[in-house]
Amino acid sequence: MRLGIAQRIAFVLALGGVLASGLTGYYVYSSSRALLVRAAEDRLLTATRVLLRQMSVEIEDAVRAARFVADHAHARAALAATGDATRRLAEDDMAELFLGMLKTRPEFFQMRLISAAGHGAERVRVDRDRDGPLRVTGDDLQEKGHFAYVFETLRLPPGAVFVSSPTINHEHGAHAGENKPSLHVATPVRDRSDAVIGLIVINVDLNGIFRQLSSDLPRDLGVYLANAEGDFLVHPDPTQAFAFDRGKRALLQDEFPAAGDLVAGRAQTVITSAARARGDGKPVVAAFAREQLSAAQPDEFVVLGLSQPTEAVLKDSDELGATIIRIVLAFSALSILPATLLSRAVTGPLNQMVRAVRHFTADQTRAPLPTGRKDEIGLLARSFDDMQHQIQLQMSTLQDKQRELDHLASNDPLTGLPNRRVFMDRLEHALARARRAEKQLAILFVDLDQFKEINDKLGHAVGDVMLRAAAERLRAVVRETDTVARLGGDEFIILSEDIGDSQAAIVIADKIIEVLAAPVAYRECSLRVGASIGIGLYPRDGATATEVIASADQAMYRAKASGRNRYCLASDMASGSQDRQRL
Repeated sequence: MRLGIAQRIAFVLALGGVLASGLTGYYVYSSSRALLVRAAEDRLLTATRVLLRQMSVEIEDAVRAARFVADHAHARAALAATGDATRRLAEDDMAELFLGMLKTRPEFFQMRLISAAGHGAERVRVDRDRDGPLRVTGDDLQEKGHFAYVFETLRLPPGAVFVSSPTINHEHGAHAGENKPSLHVATPVRDRSDAVIGLIVINVDLNGIFRQLSSDLPRDLGVYLANAEGDFLVHPDPTQAFAFDRGKRALLQDEFPAAGDLVAGRAQTVITSAARARGDGKPVVAAFAREQLSAAQPDEFVVLGLSQPTEAVLKDSDELGATIIRIVLAFSALSILPATLLSRAVTGPLNQMVRAVRHFTADQTRAPLPTGRKDEIGLLARSFDDMQHQIQLQMSTLQDKQRELDHLASNDPLTGLPNRRVFMDRLEHALARARRAEKQLAILFVDLDQFKEINDKLGHAVGDVMLRAAAERLRAVVRETDTVARLGGDEFIILSEDIGDSQAAIVIADKIIEVLAAPVAYRECSLRVGASIGIGLYPRDGATATEVIASADQAMYRAKASGRNRYCLASDMASGSQDRQRL
């Protein structure tokens, strides 16, 4: 039977409608999947950079600690003293210092003072045991001159620090650090004639650092860390980590070929979305970044990466695909209406919807649709409108997640204060302004007293309450232009710009000691803490951010060592003046 014009037009329109809606739906669906993958890549690369920076900060903290101890007078006295009594007294003082630092830095496995003489004989050693820091004495002290971190450190120039490649610690007698992934941070100890007489060695817990850094990451993210050869040090599959220590090789460039450019030094960051992670073989989206461990060892670096299953990235696109299928079916049903009605009623609205879809695909803005119609075209228009709404919701969700990542990258999650990275950025800008205007600024390094006792006795929840209360009081006592940041634990740091002299910084320190001394009500308890404050001034106590912070940090330790609940000016330390306690 020959079809009439109406049937032929209906057939042609139905066929055209099916093809148009199918191709449009496929284009929108493909575009949305590509957008989701690109957003995941950007998010993973941002998170990778944040984690890498935080890991660098942890290593830099160990470097600063090694330098601080190496410059300590007791270290030189313990190595250079000629009398047994003087040497033993200096060794006891160093042991107390090591014990205190291991108590406040859980990422340290071990701290040692090693002599350049006697085949690298250990003079003072404090290990972390299951029950806490433990001093090792007598015959348990060993000779370490044959280890690379000893003889290579002894050859370093002044100010240089040795940072080893991460490895499994097989040194006997390392207590908690034995057979654990770790790295060594070491720096020479020099006498007053600048001759090397020994070294300070800090053994850093690599797994502990990564547990802390990755604690806030989503569970479906995989974390990778590789050394300069590409050997995995951290891997979602524990059997791949440190495989070289078991006589095997599990290489980053084998599992993710694109990451070979990082190992070869041809790139600093790599993003790949076509890889298949070892194990279940499912496709993943992954981002990797490279970071040098130490300026003194340019060939020593690590590669850090994050991966997310492609299936999880594209999960939201499944609902969009079902919606597109429903739209195609609805459009097909409309396309079989009588030719005389479809030729007039379908052509215009369809063109309008196609234009709206193309416009939405191009820049994600919604154009007017004939949603007010009561027929199938109106249903189709409302379906398109629903699809656009769903895509916008998905994009909004992605943007919210990105903002959350940005917030986590810039703020301390407990107190809401800026973190170390933001503080250092503001400090660098403040120093530039101070140099141009030839003005002073102050750094106040604040460490809470008696906080550890509260945290240990009453629990971390109460400790968190105290930290939030301290953050609120610090924000309230400084000017709006000042910056209060949390460095970690119970350590805070304050940047105060454009101060007239040291007296202005002292006034701020007095206020801080006063407000922090006020009790904090918690249930039926009244909790109290104090504050030890170190004050560093630019340009008097340093010309760079690192120097001013180091001066304030040392002044804070002086204040704490002198009885706590007081402040100490870095300039007073240089001149021999006494630290001051607020009455």
